[in-house]
Amino acid sequence: MSLISLRNVKKDYPLGKTVVHALRGINIHVERGALMSIVGPSGSGKTTALNIIGCIDNASDGSVQIGDVEITQLNDQQLTDLRLFKIGFIFQTFNLIPVLNVLENVEFPLLLMNKMSKQERKMRCDKFISEVGIREYIDHRPAELSGGQRQRVAIARALVTQPEIVLADEPTANLDSVTGDMILQLMQDLNRIENTTFIFSTHDPDVLKYAKDVVKIKDGLVVG
Repeated sequence: MSLISLRNVKKDYPLGKTVVHALRGINIHVERGALMSIVGPSGSGKTTALNIIGCIDNASDGSVQIGDVEITQLNDQQLTDLRLFKIGFIFQTFNLIPVLNVLENVEFPLLLMNKMSKQERKMRCDKFISEVGIREYIDHRPAELSGGQRQRVAIARALVTQPEIVLADEPTANLDSVTGDMILQLMQDLNRIENTTFIFSTHDPDVLKYAKDVVKIKDGLVVG
């Protein structure tokens, strides 16, 4: 069984008196441990697909399964729990909390889970902060970090709950090419070491060399 299955998924957005068909019936299947890229031009529907997988948005029609759970049937609290315990997010704008330092930003989702002692949280945070190579910046706040360092914090925060799935929307969009390559190499290494399933979107063809699997989306449809 695939870890993630989208079957004939459609997403429509009302825009004034018209309807935008962001997804027109896509089928995507992701195996456990995959490193998949969803690629397409701006407006193709790739971010919408990620948001539906991540329970941030709802499909207008079709089936979305994570493991053996049909997420289109879940209520808001169940979706919140699924996001918190099963899915990590890496955003192109980092979405770090400005008043918190690196350790506190990484620890934040563990506090929301409310299932660990302070010592357990510290050990978990130390592990992933070290894995992404920002140990020496543990007391720094986001404004004191470079874009690449902030993205590393975001990756550690996404991984600290040890989710089955990590979703990254254009993770290199705000980074220079050298830093972007370092971040993608880091995701590749963590995919291998942790066996975490990574799905990242991109419009940059140079990024595709890092993916094991590629899904191309154009005009709301899977192509090629």
